[in-house]
Amino acid sequence: MDKKKINEYQPDYIVSPGEVLEFELDMRGMKQQELAKRTGLTPKHIGALVNSKSAITPETAIKLERAIGMPAQFWMNLEIRYQELLARAAEEKKLTKDLVWLKRLPVNVMTQKAWVEKCKSPKDQLIKVLQFFGIASVEQWDDMWENLQVAYRQHSRQEISAEAVSVWLRRGEIEAAAMTCAPFDRSRFRQALDEIRPLTGANPEVFIPKIQALCAQAGVAVVFVASLPKTAVSGATRWVSPSKALIQLSLRYKTDDHFWFTFFHEAGHILLHGKKDFFLEGINGLDSDKEMEANEFAENELIPKKSLNAFLQEHRLTKENIKKFAQTINIAPGIVVGQLQHKAMLPMSHGNDLKQRFHWVTA
Repeated sequence: MDKKKINEYQPDYIVSPGEVLEFELDMRGMKQQELAKRTGLTPKHIGALVNSKSAITPETAIKLERAIGMPAQFWMNLEIRYQELLARAAEEKKLTKDLVWLKRLPVNVMTQKAWVEKCKSPKDQLIKVLQFFGIASVEQWDDMWENLQVAYRQHSRQEISAEAVSVWLRRGEIEAAAMTCAPFDRSRFRQALDEIRPLTGANPEVFIPKIQALCAQAGVAVVFVASLPKTAVSGATRWVSPSKALIQLSLRYKTDDHFWFTFFHEAGHILLHGKKDFFLEGINGLDSDKEMEANEFAENELIPKKSLNAFLQEHRLTKENIKKFAQTINIAPGIVVGQLQHKAMLPMSHGNDLKQRFHWVTA
């Protein structure tokens, strides 16, 4: 018979050390009171051992070895195995209860993306999902994800799932952990943003690796994780360690103005706000002041206020003038259109052909 199969056998019943002790006493015709006298333990203690209300300690095992003649290691092995089986039974009961939580997660999407292994058994699938989160049980998910203090922008008509959002965030952490970054350097990050800004006219195949490389040199991991159903997130910013920040972008952006504004908005959080802050863009801002600060930072970084005001005073808002202005300040014209539309200076239907439209390739 295969030894491995023998070792993997899990009985559906649990025999306690107390039951074995009671059997051995019966075999010897020995009363509990007599065993108490032979071991120096109290009758109450012996009764607790027999009824599995007290565990066999190494000291007790040695006393039983001397009084009954069965090795201390035998009793210790019994106790260890018994406690293991009790723990497994409790865990099995707990897993059954936690299957309700599993149904709230986008497991099909997670397995399709190969983020977790697909399992036939729901309980096995639950274990794989817990491993994905790096937690022991659903209670730890409650502690780490459900009550996050977040701030975000959101389309309120959309249904949001906290579980789906946490999956998206966790995937970003996993990808960031695999990225090598220098310790965070504020001035270097500031310089990286200046080098990234001229990339607004490039295609994603060009600017994505450059953004990631420049930011990594400054201690900021930039990851791209496509948004999941019921998340509606644009981006997120948090610190994964005191020396490493994370910007996570969701690829929900159809045009360049949306993408670049979100990126610089997240960068603004890193430069303007604390390392304990967590910002999730897409669901409802819990800190409107900090969101406004990040918005202003992104606006001014992309189009300096002085330059925009001078342009508005001297030129009519024609497509040709917008293109010339964008070229002057070395920015993509779609970004100028997006800001003008946001400020209600240009109708939402005007100038959209100047925006670069993205087709994101996602795994």
